[in-house]
Amino acid sequence: MDVATAAGLVVREIRNSTRDGVSTKVQIARRTYATDQADLWDTLTNAERIPRWFLPISGDLQVGGKYQLEGNAGGTVERCEAPEVFAITWEFGGMTSWVQVRVQPDGAGATLELEHEAVVPQEMWDQFGPGATGVGWDGGLYGLGLYLETNAPMDPAAAALWGTTPEGKEFMRLCSESWAEAAIASGDEPEAARASAARVLAFYTTAPEDESGN
Repeated sequence: MDVATAAGLVVREIRNSTRDGVSTKVQIARRTYATDQADLWDTLTNAERIPRWFLPISGDLQVGGKYQLEGNAGGTVERCEAPEVFAITWEFGGMTSWVQVRVQPDGAGATLELEHEAVVPQEMWDQFGPGATGVGWDGGLYGLGLYLETNAPMDPAAAALWGTTPEGKEFMRLCSESWAEAAIASGDEPEAARASAARVLAFYTTAPEDESGN
């Protein structure tokens, strides 16, 4: 499957909400996969399968348990109702946000709906918009699709550099632009939303410096 097709399989939406009286942004991504509900649920929640398409994970994946994704977020499992919905806190960089994932049968496949709710400072939203986190989730949904299609685990080293390849850059461009359009649909000013998408694209497609600083 080419990256344009893969990027287009995700439906993206942004809602304005509140949590404990504080304004939040809710980003929603939906994609249907060619597998059944039980298999999709297991792929998302089985600690042995999660690293095959996302990141190594440790901890207790039961309600009330703590988890940690290697080199990324950790948090607490707040809800788990197999095979339909789980909710976790997403704690990274000193900030806490909230993720809820729903899995539903959809014809011959199953649909994943991911909601990520966060308190986002206005200056950060103005600079990067929804793509700052949205493009990252798009990468995860893409990796999930590849794994379900091929049953082959990803190569972590290759995955880390994929965003700097022509194919990866095109995927990131399409995703960042789609998140900008979702922001516009939610009420953001079009020119500013598209400018933030360009900044997000530069962030995700710049090669990391090596140890010599080059």
